[in-house]
Amino acid sequence: MNELPPDPPRLRAILSHLDQQLATTETIATYLRLQREAVHRALTAADPAPTPQQRPQSPSRPKSAYISEQAIHQGHPLGCTVHVGGCVMATRPVTGLTAEEARGALSKDARFFHPCEFCRPDTALGILE
Repeated sequence: MNELPPDPPRLRAILSHLDQQLATTETIATYLRLQREAVHRALTAADPAPTPQQRPQSPSRPKSAYISEQAIHQGHPLGCTVHVGGCVMATRPVTGLTAEEARGALSKDARFFHPCEFCRPDTALGILE
């Protein structure tokens, strides 16, 4: 992005538009993930179990109570999402977290870490906004 306007009203309008675009994109991504899971369930019900050669290799996930998706890079606008362990919404590589680590990330570093809107680890950890 080039030069930003110097006046607060236009900067607020730009920020509002960007926030709306991020929310819309996240909503669409969540919907598509849910649809993808529904298709997988329907395929599993309609198709016999695949042989070991056909079965896709999924990356191993840490067996943790909480997990954090790794951001693409530190400046990524959505930062890192913290999930309850096993959340189906975690799509990027994840790191296992203890409850204490997850609580600390969500409460002390809220500018970079945010809770998954699907599994709500903040609610499970008793963090009130």
